[in-house]
Amino acid sequence: MATSQSANSKTNSGLNSPVTEKASEAAHHAVDAMAVKAATAEDSLRKTAASSQESLAHKQEEIKQQLQSGYSKSREFAAQNPVAAAGIAFAAGMLVSALLRRR
Repeated sequence: MATSQSANSKTNSGLNSPVTEKASEAAHHAVDAMAVKAATAEDSLRKTAASSQESLAHKQEEIKQQLQSGYSKSREFAAQNPVAAAGIAFAAGMLVSALLRRR
């Protein structure tokens, strides 16, 4: 028991030394500075992610509208020119089958 008391008194006397206190204080300042920088970085990342999400949603909506517009134009062409549409489809099918046969 006397050994543990002397070990504790040595440990406690080491905690009260000026060098230990300065090192401890410097470590605390470093951790605090790191926490501030991490919080700033996290905030910046969150703002960038939110902005990117909004931008992607807007682009996705634009692309959907363009695809729907293109689809309706194709349908309109096929309705107005059924023979030409069938000829184009037949030619495209022949081209694809010829390309696949060559392999």
